Amino acid sequence: MRYEKMSSFIVMDIVRDALKYEDTIHFEIGQPDLTPSPKVKKRLKKALDDDKFSYTESLGLLELRKKIVKHYKKTYNVKIDDSQVLLTPGTSGAFLIAYTLTLKHKGKLGLSDPSYPCYKNFAHMFDIDPVFMNIDKSTDYQLNIEHLKNNDIDALQISSPSNPTGNIYNKKNLKELVNYCDDNGISFISDELYHGLVYEKEAHSALEFSKSVFVINGFSKYYCMPGLRLGWIIVPKHLSREAEIIAQNIFISAPTLSQYAALEAFDYEYLKSIKKTFKKRRNYLYKELDEIFEVDAKPDGAFYLWANVSKYTNDSFAFAKELLENIHIATTPGIDFGDNKTNQYLRFAYTRDIKHMKEGIKRLKKYLKKR
Repeated sequence: MRYEKMSSFIVMDIVRDALKYEDTIHFEIGQPDLTPSPKVKKRLKKALDDDKFSYTESLGLLELRKKIVKHYKKTYNVKIDDSQVLLTPGTSGAFLIAYTLTLKHKGKLGLSDPSYPCYKNFAHMFDIDPVFMNIDKSTDYQLNIEHLKNNDIDALQISSPSNPTGNIYNKKNLKELVNYCDDNGISFISDELYHGLVYEKEAHSALEFSKSVFVINGFSKYYCMPGLRLGWIIVPKHLSREAEIIAQNIFISAPTLSQYAALEAFDYEYLKSIKKTFKKRRNYLYKELDEIFEVDAKPDGAFYLWANVSKYTNDSFAFAKELLENIHIATTPGIDFGDNKTNQYLRFAYTRDIKHMKEGIKRLKKYLKKR
C-alpha cells in the first residue's frame, strides 16, 4: 500500500497534544497569528453576501490570476501569462500538480535533508522515489550543483526561504541550479511560499532564470490566510492545459470564497507591517535561543529557527515530548524534517507575539537549569 511508506506529519500530532494544556506556549506550528489585510475580510464578507458558493473554473478566478501575474511583474520583473497560473487548495494541491506533470512511476525526486516532510510523503503517494541530499551549516543549508552531479534524479524540489531553517538560496546558486536542471533534462520545482517574509537578504524567484520551472506559492504565510487553504502554481506555458486537466480531476477548483477574499491580499502597505512584526520576533527569539542552544544561522526569511539541542539530548523527539509534558512548551522535533542529524535539532516557530514567547523562554531557562 502506498500509505505504508508515509510518515505522520509530526508537528500536527504535537498541535493536537498541545491542546491538552490551557497554558501551552506555542513554538510548534508555522501558522501566523496575525490577521490578513482588513480589505481581505471586507471582500470575503462581500462574497458571502453575493452568494458566491459555486465552483470557479478549474484554473481559478481570472481576476485573481491576473493579479498574481501583476505581482510577479512588480516583484521580480518577470512576465508570465494568466493561463500559466492555477489556483489550488493550499500549496498541497500545487505539489500534486507539479509531481504529476514532472515525474513518472518510480521517478526520482531530489530533496534536501532536512526539508518539509510532506514533499517525501506526497512522493510516496505517487510511487515516486525521494532522493535525499544532505545540507547543513557548511553548505549554508543550500543544495548546489555538486549535489546534483552526484545523484541521478528526474526532478528537483527546493524551498527558499526554507522550512525548517529559514535560509534563502542566493541568486548565483539558484541560477546555477536552474541552468543545470535545464541543461540536463531535470524538472525544477521551486517552493516560494515564504517569499515576502524576507528580512535582510533578497529572495529571487526561479522564474527569473528560466521559463521551464514550476513555481509554487500561496496565501497561508505572508498573507496570513492559512485557514482559507489557497495556493497557486505557475507552470510552463506549454503545460497549462495539462495542469488544468489534472486540477479538474483532483479538486475541480480551489475554494471559491477564499479566491474572492484573496483578490485583496496584495495590499503591499499592509504587508510591510507583517514583515516588520516578524522581523522583530525573529530578532528577539534568535538572541534568546542562541544563548540556550546553538542556532547554526540567523534565519534570513520565513518564521523558523533551527536550534541544535545536542548538548541536552540526542533524541529531539523525546526532548520535544519532555518539554511539552513538563513545562507545556510545544516545539517541533527535527526528525520531522529528515534524517541528517535531525535528532539533534528542534524547530522553533516565531508565529506568536513576543510576550507569549518571553513566557516560553522563561520556562525553558528555568527548566534546563534544573535538568
